[in-house]
Amino acid sequence: MRLAITLLIILVFVLVGVVFGALNAAVVPFDLGFARVSVPKGAAVLAALVVGWILGGIVAWSGTRARQRRRKRDASARASATASANDS
Repeated sequence: MRLAITLLIILVFVLVGVVFGALNAAVVPFDLGFARVSVPKGAAVLAALVVGWILGGIVAWSGTRARQRRRKRDASARASATASANDS
């Protein structure tokens, strides 16, 4: 059920993206320093959104991963302290 809802949401966003791209068909030049690229305005905006979404996901994942490692390390330290206290 969750997969069907997810696929439906993705399909809606793809359709909105297609309509947005069709309505913004003007070409925008980008000078990257080493190359000059001309892309449709809609594609440029959608590409920026996708790149931002991916970078945001990576940052969120890395923050969560760091927190999980810290909790695991703290739990391990507490377990070893408890074990050494029980051995005494």
